[in-house]
Amino acid sequence: MARADRYRRCGSRALEQRQPPHSAAGRALAGGWCPSISAMTTPTVGRAAPAIVLQDQTGASVNVKTAHKGRRVLVFFYPKANTPGCTTQACGLRDIADQIGDTVIIGISPDTPTRQAHFDEKFSLGFTLLADVDHAVAEAYGVWVEKSMYGRKYMGVQRSAFLIDEKGKISHAWPKISPKDTPTNLLRALSES
Repeated sequence: MARADRYRRCGSRALEQRQPPHSAAGRALAGGWCPSISAMTTPTVGRAAPAIVLQDQTGASVNVKTAHKGRRVLVFFYPKANTPGCTTQACGLRDIADQIGDTVIIGISPDTPTRQAHFDEKFSLGFTLLADVDHAVAEAYGVWVEKSMYGRKYMGVQRSAFLIDEKGKISHAWPKISPKDTPTNLLRALSES
């Protein structure tokens, strides 16, 4: 069984019983296997960026490394399309797209390609949105984390952004970034290089 499949099984069974999937109770519900949240770490600046091969909002498979070789790529992770914070973040990036040269903007969330397409059309974003439905890429980037709302624990995407350089290495990492800071941080990073 693939790691992502085991993790989904672990997470879903644990959450059905209202147990964090990485807790002792969550691991017991999953038959003993469940990665700890601390095992999922954010990629280090200067290291190769984890591979990204996902479906975009049109349903086409996109391999970021080969599709944008030789260009800088901003990869930003957001929890859910069409929510206030995610809309602020995406529209902020859309609004600075003419100021970033040939840098590519790519958004990733656990939404389906259909939801991503609706989000793109509704706000005329004009950049690639990738569907990480099984959250495997979010895990590889260390942004699939335990969250809490109204005392309920669940797994979800931590809003983060990564600037990948022309050689495929992480040049800047912004974990836990606010929606409004994403465009500002990108412009600042691009002006430094």
